[in-house]
Amino acid sequence: MTAERLVNLPPRSGTLAPLSIQLHNPVHLLLAATAILAAAGLPLLTFAPNRLLSGHGIYLSELFNHAGLYWLLALPALFLLAAPWLRPRRGSRILLILAAALFSCGLLVLAGQEARLRSGAEDSLARVSFGGAFWLLALVAWLQLAEALRGLRLSLPAQVAVVALAALPAIGLLLTGQLDSLSLLKEYRNHLDSFDQALLRHLQLVLFSVLPAVVIGTSFGVLSFRSPRLRKLLFPALNVIQTIPSIALFGLLIGPLTLLGLMLPRSGISGIGMAPALLALILYSLLPMTRSAVAGLQQVPAAVREAARGVGMSPRQIFFRVELPLALPVFLNGVRVTTVQAVGLVEVAALIGAGGFGTLMFQGMASSALDLVLLGVIPVVLLAISVDAAFKVVISLLTGKIQENQ
Repeated sequence: MTAERLVNLPPRSGTLAPLSIQLHNPVHLLLAATAILAAAGLPLLTFAPNRLLSGHGIYLSELFNHAGLYWLLALPALFLLAAPWLRPRRGSRILLILAAALFSCGLLVLAGQEARLRSGAEDSLARVSFGGAFWLLALVAWLQLAEALRGLRLSLPAQVAVVALAALPAIGLLLTGQLDSLSLLKEYRNHLDSFDQALLRHLQLVLFSVLPAVVIGTSFGVLSFRSPRLRKLLFPALNVIQTIPSIALFGLLIGPLTLLGLMLPRSGISGIGMAPALLALILYSLLPMTRSAVAGLQQVPAAVREAARGVGMSPRQIFFRVELPLALPVFLNGVRVTTVQAVGLVEVAALIGAGGFGTLMFQGMASSALDLVLLGVIPVVLLAISVDAAFKVVISLLTGKIQENQ
């Protein structure tokens, strides 16, 4: 037996051994250590007699009552723990993605089954909620999936498709009612009408704030690009607005809008509700939109403009036929930032009666109901991630098309 085999050194080139004692990915090592600490030191679930009591923790070691669930979690977990020592090859990365998806799905199955066993009937007051270990283990699994996906060097649309496929099992569990006994789903059923209204109002606030911000911000950006003097005056003012805390800005607008509503009683404007929320959201959105417009126009090559002038194009034709198409990916990136920012800020607008998912969140905080708080927070996180991914895919496809035409 050679010395190389005794110490299990990495094989020479040409061999196919997938695992060695050599550390190949420190990111996976950090994530694996986090998962071990979370599983050992934090409860996976919490059980309480009702929604207002804190309850007690249920640890992962207490839940392996069924062999099927044990292997559903154990096999992918072992593979994820071995990830730091896996050789960076395409096959191992694909297996890591599958293991991460299977592990996160197994966590949900385990949580749903335990909730059914402990809660009993659907109208039971008992609550089974996700514990700290669940959130950390799920986060680690998805971060390991993202790290493996990064190594595959796929196009952005393909990466989004892989993530969507990995999320399909969780969506299937939700649609088939396997998670209905969890406290979060019980809160959803109890507040179904409020949830639908909050979703509609949240989307309305985002849409009606982003559209004017895009028009105004793009106009400011074009004017600032043409006039450096205007740019020096405009950007400091927009920077000041951006530094004001959202709650403070909502409060500052209550007085002027209340006065305006008294002066124009038929306008429907008031110091609380949608009017101050929309105005504040538009003001917050102007800086990223204006900056992206200026940056997009600045990256258009000067030689292209000169060529357009040389063939007799007017300034209007140069803007719409030359500058705008080339700057469009940067413009859309500004719209992406503006929209994601608006999705998050609308949550706070519930404090002034604007509605949205913030209403559920603040109701949960007032009644010390953590799952109701999560019901108002999780949809906002998912909505922001979805909007961000959708814009990135569109920008990626558009950028590729522009590069092909060049």
